[in-house]
Amino acid sequence: MKIKNDRRQALLQLIRENRIETQEELVERLRQDGFAVTQGTISRDIRDLHLIKVTEADGKSRYRQQLPLPSEEDAFIPILQQAALCAEAAGNLVVVKTHVGMGSAVGAAVDAMPQVNCVGTLAGDDTLLIVARTAQDASEICGLLTSLILKETD
Repeated sequence: MKIKNDRRQALLQLIRENRIETQEELVERLRQDGFAVTQGTISRDIRDLHLIKVTEADGKSRYRQQLPLPSEEDAFIPILQQAALCAEAAGNLVVVKTHVGMGSAVGAAVDAMPQVNCVGTLAGDDTLLIVARTAQDASEICGLLTSLILKETD
């Protein structure tokens, strides 16, 4: 399992730091990094990691990680809905305000979310700080959390 996680972390780093346009290019770059991969393996990784191809302003495409909304069954949704009040991005940071005493609970929920790709989190009594890699990542994380916080429960 460690090899799979290491490969996927390397794949995510590759697409963050480079313009990767094809699966073949991903296979080649990962092989150069010492991973024995096939196109089928990369295809599964792309699906499991929720990677999408986006077209940039210059017309060229690249892989990016999409931040999908989690399913209703996920345990962290009720925590976010009940404990978090709002999320706001500032540069590569996201500040989440919570009810008093709930910062750590919201932090644990965010840490458990596979959709949130961040450097780390720091929880206080009524605030959670999320450190993202880029301002774009922070904006996407903020949008995801806001959509979950505002989602009405049935």
